[in-house]
Amino acid sequence: MGVFIAVGVIFVIKLFMLQVVDRHYKQLADNNALRFVTEYPARGKVYDRNGELLVYNEAVYDLMVVPKQAKDIDTVKFCQLLNITKESYIERMTAAKKFSSIKSSVFLAQISKEDYAHIAELLRRFPGFYFQTRTIRHYPNAIAAHTLGDIGEVSPAQLEKDDYYKQGDYVGKSGIEKFYEEELRGVKGLKVLMVDVHNREMGSYMDGELDRDPSPGKDIYLGMDANLQAYGEQLMQGKVGSVVAIEPATGQILAFVSSPTYDPNLLVGRQRGVRYKELQDDPMKPLINRAVSGTYPPGSTFKTVVGLIALQSNSITPNTVFSCNGPGSVPIKCTHHHGGAPDFANAIMNSCNPYFYEAFKTTINNSKFGGVKKGYKYWKDMTYKMGLGHTFDTDIPYEKNGLIPSVEYYDKMYNGQWNALTIRSLGIGQGEVLVTPLQLANIAATIANEGFYYPPHLIKCFGDTTAIPEVMTTKIVTGVEQRHYQTIKRGLRTVFNGPAGTARRLEVPELAQCGKTGTAQNPHGANHSLFIAFAPADNPKIAMSVIVENSGYGATWAAPIASLMIEKYLTGEVKRTDLEQRMFEGKINYLKER
Repeated sequence: MGVFIAVGVIFVIKLFMLQVVDRHYKQLADNNALRFVTEYPARGKVYDRNGELLVYNEAVYDLMVVPKQAKDIDTVKFCQLLNITKESYIERMTAAKKFSSIKSSVFLAQISKEDYAHIAELLRRFPGFYFQTRTIRHYPNAIAAHTLGDIGEVSPAQLEKDDYYKQGDYVGKSGIEKFYEEELRGVKGLKVLMVDVHNREMGSYMDGELDRDPSPGKDIYLGMDANLQAYGEQLMQGKVGSVVAIEPATGQILAFVSSPTYDPNLLVGRQRGVRYKELQDDPMKPLINRAVSGTYPPGSTFKTVVGLIALQSNSITPNTVFSCNGPGSVPIKCTHHHGGAPDFANAIMNSCNPYFYEAFKTTINNSKFGGVKKGYKYWKDMTYKMGLGHTFDTDIPYEKNGLIPSVEYYDKMYNGQWNALTIRSLGIGQGEVLVTPLQLANIAATIANEGFYYPPHLIKCFGDTTAIPEVMTTKIVTGVEQRHYQTIKRGLRTVFNGPAGTARRLEVPELAQCGKTGTAQNPHGANHSLFIAFAPADNPKIAMSVIVENSGYGATWAAPIASLMIEKYLTGEVKRTDLEQRMFEGKINYLKER
């Protein structure tokens, strides 16, 4: 009995201390006395490879409400203060009550600094309302919208998935902002404040004992060159397509242009939803990142892939010649009218269609594979190793696989009855094969490196010592010997400096450019203009692809744009101002095309 009495006395004393002497728990439970304010961390900034600021934060203010505390409100004066209608007030308050009557939620988001100063002065007259500071993004250069992405209010699905967020929080919606959300967002802090019955803050509760400071997000440095990116966007004005430039030695993306583009500042602030809808309804579809989501027949740029696989499989040698009059039973003639029977280097320089029809056919018919289907499977597997038919799975969202058809694909299409002649169009990058501009740029980088690549990626490094994901620093070897890449590099150099090179008018000797034109047939309109390139030939610093939709030959638009981009990056200035001006002013009537 003594033990039970002693325990009872202890409990009574403890309850007395908690309920009468110590007011801590009572105050914590009383939302009329305490205000719990989330301290949002500064989101990490984004820089280009040279330290130029691409994205930073600007302060805005969310007007918060605790519905239970919002009593005896003069709604007329309140609505006048906020410049909203009474209907809007009722709608917003109803939503807040639906969320919680005792927890705070956003009543009016992203109020500017100017409006904040005016409203804050009078807000004490309206109990239950207070301001909470947030930051929104600002883009000083207004470039690279598709790469940088944007932030917006967290969705219900994300609220269920991650308890870090609460209603009204902002989260990365696309681009770098989405992929690196966890690194950029930082860690929230908390302030517990005492307020009086007039909604006035009376200072920190318990001298800030329960407060915790926010931790800012990590800064990110991209591989992008801001000047090159801006130049590419300027060259692509009035055109639909993309420019992708890669640093071959690292796989870092130097420029990532999708045209048409838009000012990323449009998707910031309270008008984000309205402006997003306007961009979504634009017939030119500026929200689509064509650099990774666009898929195209590669045209003659694909002859590099066909040639390399033919050389590696010993189906041809650099000295192999094929007649320009076309394969015996197929009346195909060369579109460049050079005539004769070129060897490999000359076929590259002149972009000879019959040569690469024959090279493709000879590869998949090679007797060492034991049948055309096995030969084709070898050919397809080699294209996969070269980065085609699949995504790179780095930090580039919304990538598409492209298409390198499988044996099963053709078995289904032709009821199992097909051969090299049936699918001969693949030899010149037509038929069913599809690639993304990113994949084409990576092909150029792989040739520049003579047989390997690093998966293309956007990040260069974090602002601290955090390592970037290993997949982005892992060398991928294609399985084609270096000597064959050296052979094709010599051929690609003649595209610029050869007597019949398809880009010979763009030759600048000190740049030592290598490249390949492509003109891809388009069943829905005019042909697409394509070009892949890298430079300098012996120590490549930049590799790239350019696609200009519905614009004709590869040498007309894509090749000049690529050559100007190379000149800009390697020399810092462009001396071919006449060519530059022609590209700046060139516009294509796409609405007519469609």
